Amino acid sequence: MSSQSSESPAPAAPTSSTPVPTQSPPSSSSTDASQPTKFPRIISNDPARTGFDPKTAWWINYFKILTGSINNEGVFHYREWRYKEHEARDCARCEEFRDWAFAYSPTVRFLREKVQALNGNLDASNVLCKRCPARLTEDGEVYRSSGGFHPNHGILICANEVRDRHHLEDTLSHEMVHAFDHLRWKVDWMGGKDLKHAACTEIRAAMLSGECRWSREAWTRGNWTLTQQFQDCVRKRAALSVQARPACKDDVQAVKVVNQVWDSCYSDTRPFDEVYR
Repeated sequence: MSSQSSESPAPAAPTSSTPVPTQSPPSSSSTDASQPTKFPRIISNDPARTGFDPKTAWWINYFKILTGSINNEGVFHYREWRYKEHEARDCARCEEFRDWAFAYSPTVRFLREKVQALNGNLDASNVLCKRCPARLTEDGEVYRSSGGFHPNHGILICANEVRDRHHLEDTLSHEMVHAFDHLRWKVDWMGGKDLKHAACTEIRAAMLSGECRWSREAWTRGNWTLTQQFQDCVRKRAALSVQARPACKDDVQAVKVVNQVWDSCYSDTRPFDEVYR
């Protein structure tokens, strides 16, 4: 998707000749800070308020974090500052993981074949690794993105948010499900006409990518629930992605739309025969 972005109706299919994305695409895992009705004011760093000073050496700032001299807002800005410093390293690592997934991941290779069967193509030319800045708003919320899909550009992987090779595999699989849906059906990505389209593709992407499997929920997100864990994860992540659409009013509408399409979309595992991961 991860991530979460302006979209156009009935866009061209992503192929190897389409340009690579230069901004966060309109996918499940990206959000749009340009919508004034969606996000409060974005907070910039003030060393006097946060305790974090980017002009100071990184190890001094890190020591100040350990001793409590930098508040939570300052920790956020420190993290973003370090991501910017390590952008080239993170992108190189992300591209290495991406190439590994294309070569060895059964899920990624299968989805790539199915996209090719629909006259699309996904490769290094339109699966791009870039740093994705997070946003801290005045209400204390942090907006991050793991990746995104744009019908005109391809897939964006947020290199600074990739934890390891398997995290990238999940993120890439999620966005490749969106690419498959785009080529297979005429999806209203913006949600301007019908948010049910967005809800359905987000349910399918969360379900088929592996991001909601029990081990990831337990070890990464601390969710040790044994009953209905998978379904709850898919519902939650789909609703969050729908809520990021400009056409969605609030979380109540997002949950309502997800529930409306749940039965049909949760049972649709195409192009897989069943939930693989």
